[in-house]
Amino acid sequence: MLVDDAPLVRAGIARLLGDEGVDVVAQLSDATGLPAAVRAHQPDAVILDVRMPPTHTTEGLQAAVQLKREHPNLGVLVLSQHVETRHAVDLLSGGTTGVGYMLKERITRPAELVDAVGRVAEGGTAIEPEVVRKVFTTPRHPEPLARLTAQERVVLGLVAEGYSNDRIAQRLEVTARTVETHTSRIFTKLGLDADPATHRRVLAVLVHLRASASPRS
Repeated sequence: MLVDDAPLVRAGIARLLGDEGVDVVAQLSDATGLPAAVRAHQPDAVILDVRMPPTHTTEGLQAAVQLKREHPNLGVLVLSQHVETRHAVDLLSGGTTGVGYMLKERITRPAELVDAVGRVAEGGTAIEPEVVRKVFTTPRHPEPLARLTAQERVVLGLVAEGYSNDRIAQRLEVTARTVETHTSRIFTKLGLDADPATHRRVLAVLVHLRASASPRS
C-alpha cells in the first residue's frame, strides 16, 4: 500500500514496484483513511511519506507509529526527502519490528527499494545508510564507538542498516562465524543484549547511540 500526497510520486513508486513483481493493493493521498484501508486490504507492507497533509510536518511518521501499535506484524517503510535521524529513532524507539526509514531517492533504485520493502514485510529492518553514518558521526559524551575496532565499526554499520549476519559476511567476504564473533564483541563492548534477531540488534544500536549523543546535564 502506498501513501503519498503527490500523485506522480505514488504512480512512479507503484510502477517501479509493479515492474519488480510487487503487487500494490491501494494508493492513498493522505493518512486519514489509512487505518480503514489497512483493515480492508490487509497489505504485507505500507510505504508512506514522512510529511503529509494537512501540515506537511510529521503526519506520515505519526501514522507509521500508530500503525505499528495497531498492527505489530505489518511492515512499515517511511520515505523522507532529507535525512532526519530523529525520525528514524522515533520510528524505532517503540521496540517494534518490521520498520524501515529510507530516503525518497531510493525510488530511482528499484532493487534497493524492493529489498527494503521485502525486509520490513518479513519483520526485519531497513535503515538508510546515511542515517547510520549520521548517527555514527554525531558527537557523543562519552563516545561509545571508541571501544570498537575499525572492523567492528564496519560490521556495526551494516548491522544498523538491517543486514543479517549472512548478508554481512557476503559483503565483507568473510565467514558468518567471523561476523557472529564481531557482533558478539560489539554488543559486549556497548553493553547491549546480543539478541540474534536482526531487528532487535538494530533497535538497540540506534537507540543506544542516539541517546548517547544527547549532551549530559
